Amino acid sequence: MSIYRSALPEVEIPKGISITDFTFRMADELADKPAIIDGPTGRTQTYGELLQGVQLVAGGLAARGFGPGKTLGLMAPNIPEYATFFHAAALAGGTVTTINPTYTAGEVKHQLLDSGSTILVTISMFLDIAREAAIDTAVEEIFSIDPVDGVPSLFDLLGDPPLTEQVPVDTDNMPVVLPYSSGTTGRSKGVILSHDNLTANIEQCKHVLSYRSDDVALAILPFFHIYGMQVLMNGLLANGTTIVTMPRFDLEQALNIVQEHKVTWFFAVPPIVLALAKHPLVDQYDLSTINVVFSGAAPLSAELGEEAANRLGCAVVQGYGMTELSPVSHATVVGDERPGSSGVTVSNTECRIVDPEGNDLGIDEDGELWIRGPQVMKGYLNNQEATDNTIDSDGWLHTGDVAHFDSDGHIYVVDRIKELIKYKGFQVPPAELEGLLLTHPAIADAAVIGIPDDEAGEIPKAFITAAPGAELTAEQVQQFVADQVSTYKQVRIVEFIDEIPKSASGKILRRELRDR
Repeated sequence: MSIYRSALPEVEIPKGISITDFTFRMADELADKPAIIDGPTGRTQTYGELLQGVQLVAGGLAARGFGPGKTLGLMAPNIPEYATFFHAAALAGGTVTTINPTYTAGEVKHQLLDSGSTILVTISMFLDIAREAAIDTAVEEIFSIDPVDGVPSLFDLLGDPPLTEQVPVDTDNMPVVLPYSSGTTGRSKGVILSHDNLTANIEQCKHVLSYRSDDVALAILPFFHIYGMQVLMNGLLANGTTIVTMPRFDLEQALNIVQEHKVTWFFAVPPIVLALAKHPLVDQYDLSTINVVFSGAAPLSAELGEEAANRLGCAVVQGYGMTELSPVSHATVVGDERPGSSGVTVSNTECRIVDPEGNDLGIDEDGELWIRGPQVMKGYLNNQEATDNTIDSDGWLHTGDVAHFDSDGHIYVVDRIKELIKYKGFQVPPAELEGLLLTHPAIADAAVIGIPDDEAGEIPKAFITAAPGAELTAEQVQQFVADQVSTYKQVRIVEFIDEIPKSASGKILRRELRDR
């Protein structure tokens, strides 16, 4: 067996410590330091204030009977209170499921039902969706973080006394967070991540994500997504960094925040790097404090990375990960960049590159990337079959991504076996859109693939076979989908064809569609 091990120093993996205790390990000594600043308003919480808020809300949740075995749905943009509710639920011994606030009511309902959430926390902007989604689920109470007449808010949850000690939990096995991922195929599934998964991965990244005491990081990437949740929110707080949040990406506002708050770490996805490389607005701002632009969630091309680095005069690097990996398995060490590489294997992680027959491959040979380490998820919630298809009996997680290592241990992700479309870093499962399209009475058959796009990375394209005698336009197909899914899942291109190519077993031949 040919195993690629990390060349970085081993780290001591925390055991038996909750993610909240780990994240706030420096809170006492940094009590007066800004922990999270709301970018648009400048509203600031220090480390001391943030931890106090966590403990007060945890006390309120515990008083309501929330604790081990209970799940809280958190559907909000990036605001300082996100960390408060996330860690209050964890401190009370419960589980958080992080929900995309741009979801439709149907998409939110699927996650609430599957996760068994009993409390839903949101903001006033998303209250109508929250109420509609919660019908016929286990949700007993909906809270709005900002005050709304007739709706319990953050202030109604401040417990007396506060909860100052972690409610005892099995840190190795108990799910502390259930982000939803499509894995390598199919509809989104709850990814079971334990306290130990999360604390391990933050510690595993210490040699690739090394921060100075005066670092300020911009947090545009959503906290409901594992990248924002772990690399930004938890990872930055655990390292004593100041975070500046933005509820949604706006280039002009982001540039203004970088200039005003002297941001040193700019976390991004490839479409944001594209804007930094090419948009004329960038020249109007002083971005000289940025030391690192770190890109993730989708592959960043060597050319785009170099163009952005040359324009900004800083390191532009990338990493690789999956929700199922808590999320990081590879990242670039600043100063050791290789164009097009996702960096090196993080500490305490093993990898294999495997051909379709299960044979290990050597240097510069492309095959499926398999990963093993303490960051590998416990499995998918309520879905043993999907778990068994992803993690084998020896603990190797089969990523569905095609990659190779060079002779210096740098990884290059070149393709994927899995069918997921990555639109601006978000996962779009073709099977979900195909299932939706087939409910339209004028559609006889449908297939969806990802088409390369400079700005988005990939965009969903639908191939449609119309029902006999049916009259259907591309615009009608797009509107039908748009009415039922979030913006990032919407079909951008429609092509009508006589027949969807399929194998003898009925599997859609996506390669043939891509070759058209």
